[in-house]
Amino acid sequence: MSSLPHNGLDHLAIAVPDTEEALKLWRDQLGFPLLYSEDVMAGTVRLTHLDMGNTQLQLVQPLTPDHPLQAWLKEHGPGLHHFCLNVDDVAASGEKSPLPTAPNLHQGTQGKRALFLDRTATHNIQVELTGK
Repeated sequence: MSSLPHNGLDHLAIAVPDTEEALKLWRDQLGFPLLYSEDVMAGTVRLTHLDMGNTQLQLVQPLTPDHPLQAWLKEHGPGLHHFCLNVDDVAASGEKSPLPTAPNLHQGTQGKRALFLDRTATHNIQVELTGK
């Protein structure tokens, strides 16, 4: 079986109900500098990236009441949601993946595309791929 080619860790993502409140911890108290914040997926989710030195921390805030992350937050509370691997070509990586993937690509930040691996194949750990 072939392995999934990737370029290492892109980011760790933490689901949060309120980005500004989360920034008080991650930016103000722990000192991770803010890189950028972007509303994506037709304004339904805010992705805020902070510099952790060797990778980025992504705060993920759902902006609409019906966003699927609202249910996740209700069940789990704020916390680690997924980790993301950087790949050269998301669509090609999804097609060649030795593991099943979600059916559709989704919009990431800064014009990148992204795709989740099927968590049933990753020991219930949410793994995302991002790149061109």
